[in-house]
Amino acid sequence: MESVQPALPAFVLTRSQFERRGRLVLEYWLHTPQGPVRAIVEQPNCVFFVKPEAQTQAGKRRPLQLKASDGAPVEGVYFHSLRTLRDERDRLVNAGVPVFEGDVLPSDRYLMERFIAGSCNVRGRERSHPGYVELHDAELRADTFTPKLRVASFDIETDGLEGSVLSIALVCDEVEQVLMLAAPGASAVPAQTEVFETEGALIQAFCLLVQRLDPDLLIGWNVIEFDVSVLSRRAALHGVKLALGRDGSEPSLTSVRPVRARVAGRVVLDGIGTLRAGSYMLESYALEDVASQFLGRGKALDDPRVDRVAEIRRMFMHDRDALARYNLEDCRLARDIFQHLDLIGFLVERAHLTGLALDRVRGAVAALDYVYLPRLHRAGFVAPSVGTSDDTPQSPGGYVLDSVPGLYTNVVVLDFKSLYPSIIRTFRIDPLGLWVAGENAIPGFANARFDREKNILPELITQLWHSRDEAKRKRDNARSYAIKILMNSFYGVLGTPACRFFDPRLASSITLRGHEIITRSRDYLAARGHTVIYGDTDSLFVSLPESLDAEACVALGGELARALNAHWTAAIAREFALESQLEVEFDTHYIRFFMPTLRDSEQGSKKRYAGLVQGPNGVEVQFTGLEAVRTDWTQLARQFQRELYRRVFVGEPYEDYARQVVAQLFAGKLDSSLVYRKRLRRDLNEYVKNVPPHVRAARKLATQETPREVSYFMTTRGPEPVATRSSPLDYQHYLERQLAPAADALLHHFGVSFLELVDAQLQLF
Repeated sequence: MESVQPALPAFVLTRSQFERRGRLVLEYWLHTPQGPVRAIVEQPNCVFFVKPEAQTQAGKRRPLQLKASDGAPVEGVYFHSLRTLRDERDRLVNAGVPVFEGDVLPSDRYLMERFIAGSCNVRGRERSHPGYVELHDAELRADTFTPKLRVASFDIETDGLEGSVLSIALVCDEVEQVLMLAAPGASAVPAQTEVFETEGALIQAFCLLVQRLDPDLLIGWNVIEFDVSVLSRRAALHGVKLALGRDGSEPSLTSVRPVRARVAGRVVLDGIGTLRAGSYMLESYALEDVASQFLGRGKALDDPRVDRVAEIRRMFMHDRDALARYNLEDCRLARDIFQHLDLIGFLVERAHLTGLALDRVRGAVAALDYVYLPRLHRAGFVAPSVGTSDDTPQSPGGYVLDSVPGLYTNVVVLDFKSLYPSIIRTFRIDPLGLWVAGENAIPGFANARFDREKNILPELITQLWHSRDEAKRKRDNARSYAIKILMNSFYGVLGTPACRFFDPRLASSITLRGHEIITRSRDYLAARGHTVIYGDTDSLFVSLPESLDAEACVALGGELARALNAHWTAAIAREFALESQLEVEFDTHYIRFFMPTLRDSEQGSKKRYAGLVQGPNGVEVQFTGLEAVRTDWTQLARQFQRELYRRVFVGEPYEDYARQVVAQLFAGKLDSSLVYRKRLRRDLNEYVKNVPPHVRAARKLATQETPREVSYFMTTRGPEPVATRSSPLDYQHYLERQLAPAADALLHHFGVSFLELVDAQLQLF
């Protein structure tokens, strides 16, 4: 039976298109308060645009009130078949005929032209299916709706990278379940665990569990490229169906990176990719490290000295209760990280702002398309297809002032709040504004000129800016963070050839204006007696008198920020007859600050410094770019540098501390902090020339499989894996290659080297 139901509030989970009997069909899986809905939009048109002189051989042409960037009129070419559209598009492109927006997916265009971003309402002819409702001839309209998505976290344990699936754990709401493969002579079955005689039955039971719990989101750690990939491969090996889709279909993995897992009616979110989508820049994305950083607890098994594969095999045979606990704890950690950082809230808000699918990790270019194209069409223009720009010059990046190296007392940082978005707003930098610039246009750089009235991007950023201020007022951190990332992405998008609006004049007019603002701000402060010792893209580091106390430094920092704001308001009004949207803020007061020189040089470094600040729990040292925050350095070097700098900054003796660390190193008391950790980006056999240490260590592992990360020591016989090390540690290597570089930048300021400082101590060894 079919019936037409009232419109339902909904949130778009997945979108796709397919051909049915030679005609395009759009499919949207939606979350609604009444349960999952599969909305089918039938007989839609798909379209690209050409100039009137283009000789097309397929599609139905229609004159439109739209123009190309050069002002020439365009016509729409409409198709019922996406396959036919692509064939005709490719034929025209190969013939050198310009095609506009020939790469926009119909499932995206349907939503964006209706300004549907994440949430909508839906109606259609209803057909009931087990577990979901299907709506035919569906109609989706923009609406506001905040979904409460059901989340399941899962994790698999395997017999190595290529072996059998031994155990699958899943956590969803109050349900915690482990499914485990049977083994002759194995230990007793633990609680909350079901045992299956074959791997195929185990995988099928997992699919039934997912169908019963019916989550909207499946999450995990490296869940797409490992868990889903392994399950797909093992299911195919046994001839069983990995029926994870709400319609019982199998997942498909995209062939391009970042890999996405497409599951009908569900979204698969990888913790690592989601963190990167949220611009979390971490030392390590390993589950153990992320959980330790944010949750204060780690995995049940992450000792680098233990062969993880061998230990899982041991637990599988002799301690199945420990395996179940380990498997479940990985699920809980992933779930708790998502909850603690509100990653799902962030993704939902990003979808509401940009229309991006939840699992789009690298979506900045698509986000600009989604918000810009429908507004461009309403302004009477169409956009080029991606990759059609003939411009190859790249715009310069952010400006970094030469630093004045040294050890300082009292340095304040003045920060231009969202500098690049502010420049776009102030100087009306915009693709449409560049195309239609009139007589009284605003000058940019690289011969760019921008219209004062006709533009889209400045108004978009203004709306986002106000929305972020409102989100901050309401303490809606997820929305505030999503808006910040979106606003800051626009410059980078305009500067990449992967963007359909790529034009070096656009990006140059942003970055070179930033250069000008930083240098003129430095000169303004210098004219008033304040020394700028460093500047980086949107920040100025100003040295203040050593005699000032912390309260006076903060007050003076605020005064300097207000003075710069007044200066730029007047300058921009005078020079451009524009209202300045630049906003300078006092950001940080460093009680002590150190800017090192380049190694073996007297020239100041860039993007490498450390400073002592007053934190909520007392004074603490903040590092940028130095060894203390670099993951390719050992824990020894990072801990040593942190403590050495702290002692120097607060005036405590540091010489005996340095000698004590060396003594402990050679006495073998610091061995656990000497581990190097490095990810492998390629298969081991792909490293031929200049083989790095972590690859040499990986080749010594007793396994035929390429691990994802290698933990190794540097020994007297070279790099050796932690799990199988047999040679003595090379303490001299750690002294010269870890401790000395971590210390020498600072000690150079006092006219001494680390090795000279500890020379007497070394005589003992």
